[in-house]
Amino acid sequence: MGILNILKIGASALNAQRLRMETIATNLANVNSTRTDEGGPYKKKEVTFTPTDLSENKMFGRMLNEKIEGVKVEEVKMSDRPFQKVHDPGHPDADQEGYVTYPNVNLMEEMADMMVATRAYEANVNVVNTTKDMFLKALDIGR
Repeated sequence: MGILNILKIGASALNAQRLRMETIATNLANVNSTRTDEGGPYKKKEVTFTPTDLSENKMFGRMLNEKIEGVKVEEVKMSDRPFQKVHDPGHPDADQEGYVTYPNVNLMEEMADMMVATRAYEANVNVVNTTKDMFLKALDIGR
């Protein structure tokens, strides 16, 4: 595996984690949104990752058993978790019994997911920086 392949893998992970953070930010922004354009409360979005082949020459790379796997976002799907009903008769979106349907976003889970995404992003930044430092040291040795 070449040094540039490590940078490709790190870059794919950074892109995937960035999209995950954007999705978490959207969920947090809409934690109390009871009205959407589609009607009803906001539905939580979830990101699914999958490995992806980053080999430039896939046929030749497979011949050499040098498959380079990064990560990509497979899909961003709506959560099928049930909505939360809260008794608040004064709310403008309350039903006839006084219950308001809130989004299926759990604030604590989103905060935990955000911390995990942040740590994964930082780890991949460290991989890229360490690889870059190794590359520069190798160039210094060659002088």
